Amino acid sequence: MSKYSQISSYLEYFLDNEVKKTGIKKVVVGLSGGLDSAVVAVLAHRVFGDDLLCVKMPSHYSSQSSIDDADELCRDFKMKSETASIEPMLKVYEEMNPDLDNLRKGNFSSRMRMSTLFDISARENALVLGTSNKSELMLGYGTLYGDLSSALNPIGDLYKSEVFELARYLGVSKSIIKKPPSADLWDGQSDEADLGYTYAQLDSAMKLYVEDRLSRDEIVAKGVEAKMLDMIISRIFRNHFKRKMPVIAKLTSRTLNHDFNYPRDITL
Repeated sequence: MSKYSQISSYLEYFLDNEVKKTGIKKVVVGLSGGLDSAVVAVLAHRVFGDDLLCVKMPSHYSSQSSIDDADELCRDFKMKSETASIEPMLKVYEEMNPDLDNLRKGNFSSRMRMSTLFDISARENALVLGTSNKSELMLGYGTLYGDLSSALNPIGDLYKSEVFELARYLGVSKSIIKKPPSADLWDGQSDEADLGYTYAQLDSAMKLYVEDRLSRDEIVAKGVEAKMLDMIISRIFRNHFKRKMPVIAKLTSRTLNHDFNYPRDITL
């Protein structure tokens, strides 16, 4: 059995097991036309079939190719889908805030999409599946209460370069695999341009730092660019708050997330 066959089987088990624990039978995925959401959607469809709903949430900044790719994926795998555009909400907010820069615009768009997706999940009595990969989570390259939000995330321990390989194994269309990663948050937005390096470069260094636990000097000695490595290490620690639940001030003998920590799926 190949590596990605094993990974796929485990992630399908993970989805089935974790969703069943909640007593909920349906799941929803925000489908952008990009790689990560495509992989999560295909994995979820293998497990839930028609109990998966893919939600496309374009704005006026979404490229036509992203919309076409999302549609093609749904046709290829016969996945249920609907479109819930955030364009009206975003345009109104832009009119109210003419000084909106790209960062604020991107964050607002991400949060509007997740608000829409969670509302649809309430309508459907379904769980929201996350689509953030490990590269993004480690670097904090995501929006708190936006794309970083979900009920459970099957690909959060896979680096972006590994998600590419899993996508190939799952048969995701080449048009999705080959295009430059982008969240379509504003005109011309590119993930790798924002980060300053390719995911292949970033992942190679992060694996040495995170998985192998090598020191900065040991990694640089292996030929990794010091400037890139320093950026990675800085972002990992600077954005750690995005990977944690809100900190609660402790006042009593048992405080949530301090010493009142039950497993998520605990029952009476």
